[in-house]
Amino acid sequence: MLEGIRIIEVEALGPAPFAAMMLADLGAEVICIHRKGGAGTPGMPDRSLLDRGKKSIALDLKTPEDQRTARALIASADGLIEGFRPGVMERLTLGPEDMCALNPGLVYGRMTGWGQKSPLAQVAGHDLNYISLSGALWSASAPQDVPLTPPTLVGDIGGGALYLVAGMLAGLLRAARTGVGTVVDAAIYDGSAHMMALLMAIRQAGGFGDQRGRNLLDGPHWSRSYACKGGGHVSVQCLEPKFYLQFLDKMGLSEDPDFARQFDKTLWPELTARLAGQFCTQTRDHWAALFDGSDACVAPVLSPTEAALHPMNSRETWVDIDGDLQPAPAPRFDAIGKRPGPIPMRDQHRDEILQDLAVRHAASVT
Repeated sequence: MLEGIRIIEVEALGPAPFAAMMLADLGAEVICIHRKGGAGTPGMPDRSLLDRGKKSIALDLKTPEDQRTARALIASADGLIEGFRPGVMERLTLGPEDMCALNPGLVYGRMTGWGQKSPLAQVAGHDLNYISLSGALWSASAPQDVPLTPPTLVGDIGGGALYLVAGMLAGLLRAARTGVGTVVDAAIYDGSAHMMALLMAIRQAGGFGDQRGRNLLDGPHWSRSYACKGGGHVSVQCLEPKFYLQFLDKMGLSEDPDFARQFDKTLWPELTARLAGQFCTQTRDHWAALFDGSDACVAPVLSPTEAALHPMNSRETWVDIDGDLQPAPAPRFDAIGKRPGPIPMRDQHRDEILQDLAVRHAASVT
């Protein structure tokens, strides 16, 4: 889908390389500028899954020669992605003002936690910090538990990388139409708050508020996970009454007058305890088989390895590439098959990239 688009990525950690990986999954040519000597240091493996489908060149951006190479790469690109604290790229003379003057159609993607300009712009933080201050962590977990979300999914990936991808795509469309580039300021703090829009719409209808455990998606007995015999878990979320009735039927609770009062908040804690007692009498696989194919909205909680073995993976959502379990590119497009690209070694494509730059330079001179 993005064939013919060139993206330069300046190596960072977390959401920025994920965003660049997704653009590579979508068919863009992504050249990652890896740090020279970075391999073997924490967070800097020789090969990273997030580099799949990319080309690699290792540069020291503090040296004049490698800076010239970086500038030539950026001049040849449609987009750039970087994930440093505000001001770092400017100090390297590779900031938006310099690079957009060099390449007016450049879409310059910036990934941070707190944004380019904010009271916390220069303060360190991580996924959990950004989403806690944005409000996105508030309703996570059961009301009696401390708020907890799947690591990186809500912040780094959901509120960060995917918003940077959306911003890059919007910028690329505008640049194709007008020839004018743009700077994309993607902050995890902003994106994770924006992801709350659906819950805030529910809030307008009275179904979501500031009191944990009293909301439609974090309080009811029909919207949570339960422990099963043997250590497994199942998820239950039968919000609509027609699905809830199917759930009660499967559980043998159709005639229970208390369970019939689905939206009575005063009964939620008691009914949760009763279901917890019932689910722990059988294994996860027992419940999975009982609810398989029904509209009761019950599913086993699987690890990625288990998910890869589940019949649902006939879609090849999880794939094994040379012994590495990977999620396949998403979304999908008709008539375009796409499997993950190979994971390069650091600096693997140096000769190819430098030769391409030499050809481009010669063409521009003539």
